[in-house]
Amino acid sequence: MSLSHPVKVPPEFANRWQGQARFVLLDSDFGDGEHFLATWQAWRDHPQRPQQLHYLALVPDMTALHALQPVLEQRPHWQALSAELCAVWPPAVPGFHRIFLQNGQLVLTLMFGDSAACLRQIVANIDAFHLRGRSWQNWSLPLLGTLGRLAARQATLSISTPDMAQMEAQRATLMQAGFIFDENALRASFTPRFTPRSHMADAPAIVERHAIVIGAGLAGSAACQRLVRRGWTVTLIERHTEIAQEASGNTAGIFMPLLSRDDNPSSRLSRSAYLFARHVWRQLGGIGDAFTGAACGVLQIARDTEHANAQQQLANHWRYPADFAEWLDQAAATRLAGNPVSNGGWHFPAAGWVQPRSVCQAMLDDCGAGLQILFGRRVTGLVHEQQRWVALDQNGQEIARAPVLILANGCEALDFPQAEDLPLAAIRGQITHVDADLVPAIAPVICGEAYLTPPCDGVCSVGASYDEDADPALRHDSQADNLTRLENILPGWLSSELPLAGRVGFRCVAGDRLPLIGGLPDKTGKSSVREAKLKDLPRFPGLYSLLGYASRGLIWAPLAAELLAAQLDGEPLPIEADLAAALDPGRFLLKKQRHEAKPAH
Repeated sequence: MSLSHPVKVPPEFANRWQGQARFVLLDSDFGDGEHFLATWQAWRDHPQRPQQLHYLALVPDMTALHALQPVLEQRPHWQALSAELCAVWPPAVPGFHRIFLQNGQLVLTLMFGDSAACLRQIVANIDAFHLRGRSWQNWSLPLLGTLGRLAARQATLSISTPDMAQMEAQRATLMQAGFIFDENALRASFTPRFTPRSHMADAPAIVERHAIVIGAGLAGSAACQRLVRRGWTVTLIERHTEIAQEASGNTAGIFMPLLSRDDNPSSRLSRSAYLFARHVWRQLGGIGDAFTGAACGVLQIARDTEHANAQQQLANHWRYPADFAEWLDQAAATRLAGNPVSNGGWHFPAAGWVQPRSVCQAMLDDCGAGLQILFGRRVTGLVHEQQRWVALDQNGQEIARAPVLILANGCEALDFPQAEDLPLAAIRGQITHVDADLVPAIAPVICGEAYLTPPCDGVCSVGASYDEDADPALRHDSQADNLTRLENILPGWLSSELPLAGRVGFRCVAGDRLPLIGGLPDKTGKSSVREAKLKDLPRFPGLYSLLGYASRGLIWAPLAAELLAAQLDGEPLPIEADLAAALDPGRFLLKKQRHEAKPAH
């Protein structure tokens, strides 16, 4: 194909998307981006384009920016589009990467990794499939048949391959799944003889796009921002007279991913959350501009020699791109830190620190007129009547009502009967504040068994304790523990006793250390099937949670809010199906029911 002529978008895309509110397209191989840019251009130029275009693209070769950029530069007719795409291209690490283009109207979800594995994890109703490249030709026939369960009504399918004549088995499987081909066998329409079982639950029937959010910390602020960006009206209720007065009120918080040798769900989720948070913050105006903080990098020091050796093996195994994470030996880590460190460590060059309250303020400011904030109002009761939730104060008086209500108030959610059984605990965290003149001058954030941030308003933060008590006062023992753990990372820096200074907050932590994102289960309801799955659990209509962020609220807040907003609006999910299930608040009730159903021996 000549680089001087743009590729043509299959005409059925433009024919079908006109006048629709949303159109969802799956590309089996992003390749060099040519088809995506052609689709973007066609959508942008179409006078009756859908308000929002979701473009889901499998990227089996995990293309890095340095490989994509030179190819796109050879297409001057797409120069502006290419530049916007390259500016937000994610690091080449496995997983789903959601990015927003064209002022958020174009939503690109890049799925890096084995295309067959990624396909199994998609949750979406897809309007158009484009099978191209070679990776899809290696999909098993059963996997190819699952396209029928991803297809929306009247979905179309087009195939770009010269080998279709040799692929009778694939075509027969697609026909069995409900796709009817035209004469040239390269295009089909979804016309099933039966109602397929969708991978995606129907969006809830909502009488109006109005939500109440309880809690004006990171979780609640992000929920407001993601919903208002979709056109919702939000009423935010906060019992304090200002935002971010609980765990989100710390002077500085760290943002970074979590790594593991087995790339377990916690690591995969933290990676997605970290990258998505950076993307959302860039949209808000950027760290250090729209809110206080710095993407100065984070240096995570190993606990001891044994731990360092294990991390070196992890680095050799995964070979992360340097723009995401790089393992440094002790000498290199010392040079980067600007001070002696006890071991080698991971360097996350795009990570750093921010002031949580300023992030909350930036997200709420982004909401504009779509948001109403009610300060100094404590919700003590929730009543569901006439398809709406009513938030009541201590006198039983109505504060607000809406068809959707989101609990984003940490462990205070347990005060409501609807959420009282959630396995959440408040874990005390004391942060020590140290005058910047008494701390070694560090370039990146230093962390490990403790952390040290660069100065914010002349103060560095050291922390944080993990105490299982409810004492809100500063304590010498917690401060001593913070400083001792930091000295194990930065040997010899502490030369004198420091005055007691800092802040105490309480993290909301779930039993499995993962957040609770989604519809709240109703333990009093009856499941419609004998062996229930998550989707079969009875739920309180219109009641949702954004809870249990533990120590990672900064990165959890944007992704969790995006996931919930996508569920409410029936959009493709921004993360893999198994990861969304790992966050479902119903997982604990389902586990309990399965345990109780086991026959006694």
